[in-house]
Amino acid sequence: MGDLLRIIIAILLPPLGVFLQVGLGKHFWINIILTLLGYIPGIVHAVWVIAKK
Repeated sequence: MGDLLRIIIAILLPPLGVFLQVGLGKHFWINIILTLLGYIPGIVHAVWVIAKK
C-alpha cells in the first residue's frame, strides 16, 4: 500500500515521491532537474525510482 501512495504522490509532485523513497540522494536531484525540464520526464523518473525498489 505504501508504494501505491508514493506513486500517487509522484504523479502530483514527482520530487516529493522520490524524496519519500530515497531521501536527499542523487535520484532526488536528478528528479528535480528532470521536473524543471519537463513535468512528464519527472513523473517517469519518479515512478521508475519507486518501482525499482
